[in-house]
Amino acid sequence: LALPLATPAADTIAVVDLKKVFDGYWKTIQADLNLKEKAGELDKKRKEMVADYQKANAEYKKLLESVSDSAVSLEERDKRKKSAENKLREIQEIEQSIGQFDRSARTQLGEQQRNMRDRIVAEIREVVNKKARTANLSAVLDSAAESAVGTPIVLFNASLPDLTTEILTQLNVTAPAGALQTTPAAPTPVNPK
Repeated sequence: LALPLATPAADTIAVVDLKKVFDGYWKTIQADLNLKEKAGELDKKRKEMVADYQKANAEYKKLLESVSDSAVSLEERDKRKKSAENKLREIQEIEQSIGQFDRSARTQLGEQQRNMRDRIVAEIREVVNKKARTANLSAVLDSAAESAVGTPIVLFNASLPDLTTEILTQLNVTAPAGALQTTPAAPTPVNPK
C-alpha cells in the first residue's frame, strides 16, 4: 500500500505549542501568583489552627499530670479529670476542624485553578481560531499534546508552520507593565537626601 503524496491541502495545517503559550501568557502568570497568594493565606490560617491544637494538647498533658497528684483531694482530682476530658474533646474538635479546613481549602484551590485554566484556554483558543481563519488554515494541532499513555500526538513535523511565538506575542500585547514577572515587583527603595 503506497502512501499518497502530499496534497496542497496538507499545507493548511499548522501547529502551536499550547503548553508554552499557556505558561507564557501574562494572565496565566498573574493567575498563578494570585493562587499562590491565596494558598499562602490558607496556609497561614492552617498554621494558626495547628498552633491552637498544639497549645490545647500541651494543656491537656498538664491536666493529665495534675490528675494523678496525690497531694490534692479526691474531689479536686475528679474536677481535674473532668477538665482533662473536656480538653480532650476540644482537641478532637480542633483535629476535625483542621481536617475539614484542609479538605475545603484543597477543593477551593482546585476549583479556582480549574476555572482559571478553562478561562485562559478559552481565550487562547479564540486567538488561535481567529489566526487559523485569517490564514485560511484547516487545522491547528497542539504540538505539546500527549496521548492517554503519555506519548506525543504529533510524531513528526518537518515543515508545518509553528504559530506558537505569534500567538503568544499577540496574547501578551495587552499585558500591563510588570505582568510577565513571575514574582511580585519589589518596592522601589526610597533614598533619603
